[in-house]
Amino acid sequence: MDVPPREPLDPLTIPRFAGPSTFARLPTLDEVGRADVAIAGIPFDSGVTYRPGARFGPIAVRNASRLLRGYHPGLDVRPFATQQVADAGDIACNPFSIEEAIIQIQAGSAALHGTVDRLVCVGGDHTIALPLLRTLRERHGPLALVHFDAHLDTWDTYFGAAYTHGTPFRRAWEEGLLRDDASIHVGIRGPLFSPDDLVDDAGFGFHIVTAQQVLESGIAGIVERIRTRVGEAPAYVSIDIDVLDPAFAPGTGTPEAGGMTSRELLGVLRGCRGLQIVGADVVEVSPPYDHADITAVAASHAIYELISLFAAEAPRADRRDRLRRSAEATNVDGAPAGGGDP
Repeated sequence: MDVPPREPLDPLTIPRFAGPSTFARLPTLDEVGRADVAIAGIPFDSGVTYRPGARFGPIAVRNASRLLRGYHPGLDVRPFATQQVADAGDIACNPFSIEEAIIQIQAGSAALHGTVDRLVCVGGDHTIALPLLRTLRERHGPLALVHFDAHLDTWDTYFGAAYTHGTPFRRAWEEGLLRDDASIHVGIRGPLFSPDDLVDDAGFGFHIVTAQQVLESGIAGIVERIRTRVGEAPAYVSIDIDVLDPAFAPGTGTPEAGGMTSRELLGVLRGCRGLQIVGADVVEVSPPYDHADITAVAASHAIYELISLFAAEAPRADRRDRLRRSAEATNVDGAPAGGGDP
């Protein structure tokens, strides 16, 4: 018998401000055993170069996700009903040693892939992308990187340190984790240290879409550039929340004026339907600088878009059949097995 996925708690039974502090009030990975998609927090921010606080990002994003609902009308999917999504908790790592933390994150993500098909990680700072890419490289080979950020993150070192939140993709390229014919930055803006930053980045095979080009080309134009660049390559999506303008994401460590709107980011993500996305992260949410959870809410919706993209991969007929079975399935007491969705 095909057991329907366990969905988030029914908000008509348990109000959204109550219940567990898992992402979208989903079951934990321990409760379901296996998952198609899991959300894992990585509360690490020892790699930041300016304002700290992203270590508190995972719990803030989880709390901000309580208002997410079960049906995505833009993609016509029920992401929690057509696949098992679970919260895998946090990958704990050393806050005093960046090198040791990277090893621990790599080991923790590799262990999760034993019971999870796809992992979406919530940072933490952008240093965490390097060990996550290492893990996926073992499973899929070199990856196309779709990188949303105000910054290139391809510096060589910072104060002599090779591993920081500004260097993960240079290290990833050096280690052969990325495809140099299929990777792209989106939302880049702001001053640089030197023109050599752009020269180095081009040498690693990245294409750049600036925030100004997002404005000029619109969502459809940027989606087309991403799809053309990535093609059929296995892709990793990495979202630094500072890709958004500080008006939409004040709670981050290195804000830059002139960024994307939250609507633009969600629209571009939605346009990536059909790409072979094998993993993702959303990083750099720093709650001490957030106001009214603006940044955490934006991050939670970005994760929801990614989860919905995964659900949209199944043929429409299969999705509707799965929905029918989920609706017909009942608990022993006769209550619906799935959560409500007002």
